[in-house]
Amino acid sequence: MRIIVTGAAGFVGSHLVDRLLTDGHDVVGIDAFIPYYPRADKEQNLSDALQHPRFRLAELDLRHDPLEDLLNRADAIVHEAAMPGLPLSWSQFDLYMTCNIQATQRLLAAARAQRVPRLVYASTSSVYGVQAIGDEDALPRPVSPYGVTKLAAEQLCLAYHMSHRLDVVVCRYFSIFGPRQRPDMAYRIFIRALLAGQPLVVFGDGRQRRGNTYVGDCVDATVRALHNGAAGQVYNVGGGTEVELIEAIHVLERLTGRTAIIRHEPARPGDQRRTLANCARIRAELGWEPRTSLEEGLAHEVAWLIARHQTESPIAP
Repeated sequence: MRIIVTGAAGFVGSHLVDRLLTDGHDVVGIDAFIPYYPRADKEQNLSDALQHPRFRLAELDLRHDPLEDLLNRADAIVHEAAMPGLPLSWSQFDLYMTCNIQATQRLLAAARAQRVPRLVYASTSSVYGVQAIGDEDALPRPVSPYGVTKLAAEQLCLAYHMSHRLDVVVCRYFSIFGPRQRPDMAYRIFIRALLAGQPLVVFGDGRQRRGNTYVGDCVDATVRALHNGAAGQVYNVGGGTEVELIEAIHVLERLTGRTAIIRHEPARPGDQRRTLANCARIRAELGWEPRTSLEEGLAHEVAWLIARHQTESPIAP
C-alpha cells in the first residue's frame, strides 16, 4: 500500500512509520516541524526511516499548503498530526484551533477530492474529560481547549463519513509512553530529572490514575484499525493496568536506581483525574490486546533516554 502518515516525525507518528515500512508499505510522511519542541528531536525520530528506500518526507503545513497532488494514488491516510498538550492550549487557542481543526478539515477535503480509500484519525482520551473511564459511547466532556479541538476534529471526520461517504476510523489514544516520548510528557521529564538528581514536579497530589499504553501497542492497534477497522467506528486504545502517578514514580526509581526528590505544585486546569480505557470494542472487532506492561515499557524508555542523556539539555530545578 501507499500510506500517508501526517505528523510523521512525532512520537507516535515516527513509530508508526517504522512499523509500516517493516510491513512492506510505501510511506509518505508529512510534517510541518512546528516548534512545539526541538526539531532535532523530531529529526532523530525519523533517522532510520529517512534511510529507507520506501520512505519519503514531505515538509509541509496541512493548514495552508496544497495537498491534493501528494494524496493522489494514496491507499490510506493515518492522521497523527496535531498540536498536543493541555497547558499551552489555554493561552494559544488559535494555534490549537488551526492545527487540530482547520488542518484536519483541509486534509479531509483533499482526501475526499482524491478518493482516498481510508483515513484513520488519531484522537485522544482527553475528549472524555476529567474521568476518562467509559466506553466509546460515553458522553464526551472535554475540560481543556486541547480536548475540545480534538473532539471537534473527530466530529469533522465522522461528518465526512456520514455526509460524503469518506471511509474514516477514529482511534482514541490513552496516555501513550515509551521511547521518543515528547520532552513535555511526564515520564520523560521524570526520567531525566532522576538521572540528573533534580527535583520532580508533580502537579496535584500525585494520586491521579492512568491506564498507560506502550507506544508499540498503540501502533499495533492503529495498524489493525487501518486494515480492518469498521468505517465510521471509534475505538479506545489503552493499556490494561491502572496506576497512580506516585506508583509510576516508584517504578522509575527502581529502574534508574535513583531516589526521587518530589516537589508538589497545584493541579493544572484541564488535567484529567483518571483515565482507563474500556477496550472491549477493539478486542472484539480487531483482536487487539495491550501486551507491554508499564514496568517493561518504562524500562525501554529509560534505556532510550540513558543512551542519549549526555546530549540533552539540563532540566531547570
